[in-house]
Amino acid sequence: MNKNILLCVSGGIAVYKAVALVSKLSQAGANVKVMMTASARQFVNPLSFQVMSKNDVFFDTFDEKDSHVIAHIDLADWADLILVAPATANVIGKLANGIADDMVTTTLLATTAPVWIAPAMNVHMYDHPAVKRNLAQLAADGYQFIEPSEGFLACGYVGRGRLEEPEKITALVKGFFSPKSQPLAGKTVLVTAGAVSVSMDNQHVIRTKANGKIGVALVEEAKALGANAFLVGEHGADIYELIVELEHYKNQHPDAFFIHAANTPTIEGTPKLSIEGTRAVTFGQEVIGKAILTVVSQDWIDFSDKAEVSGQVMVVTNAEQFAKSLWTYVLQGEAK
Repeated sequence: MNKNILLCVSGGIAVYKAVALVSKLSQAGANVKVMMTASARQFVNPLSFQVMSKNDVFFDTFDEKDSHVIAHIDLADWADLILVAPATANVIGKLANGIADDMVTTTLLATTAPVWIAPAMNVHMYDHPAVKRNLAQLAADGYQFIEPSEGFLACGYVGRGRLEEPEKITALVKGFFSPKSQPLAGKTVLVTAGAVSVSMDNQHVIRTKANGKIGVALVEEAKALGANAFLVGEHGADIYELIVELEHYKNQHPDAFFIHAANTPTIEGTPKLSIEGTRAVTFGQEVIGKAILTVVSQDWIDFSDKAEVSGQVMVVTNAEQFAKSLWTYVLQGEAK
């Protein structure tokens, strides 16, 4: 891999996994340096990370090991990618609010490299409105997330909050730096978008409200990920025409992944799109069949500020960033 990875470790029982993560990343060819918060050092001695990384471990903003550089600025510039793993509620809150009171948070504010955040905490902490609000702010700021997995937690609870396994994180990092990293290569994606109408009679038409920006962004991101992606109904299709066109595509591509991002009418008697036999993501529309994932928002997704996916809040104000976040979430689910 031959890339510089800065691992920022904050305090939680999952720190032991971070030691294994350094080992896995090093074995994959990465040059890893580790930075620890004071709380992280309560769980694991810095020497463990030093042995695994073969590099100095950093934790004191004022401990300048090289007088020719300012350590936290030098590390911020050195990194090709920064991982915050585990990321506690505390460090997430600091970063979301621009607080820089130790070496980790100071370096994170100083870097222009991509930053991936891997939360790890009690399930109720992860679901707390303040944590969700901070995660949403970070998403809006362009940070990427490695979602925690579900399982038995150190506190005794069972739920979402486990730090993702080192092997999985390492695979994601390797994929990120691979020039041929296209997880949707060879796959077909169908996306509906825009406002859909239904004729009441020869003189009256009911039309929904949508502009299609979310659907367009999802298609463009799918193409960037290597998919053969088709946009259906962008310019305001009739519901009957949309169903016919979609069935045509589904017959041609029976294994296609389907995202239903068009706003369809809900009045009585309106036909529904069928998602039976497909892996589909919907946005709350009435459909025939069951989606693998439903995105929930207060207003229609094209006009919402945020949405919720399996309890995870995502910011929608930037369509392109939302599309990246949603595809990341979908692909992580597909990989499990």
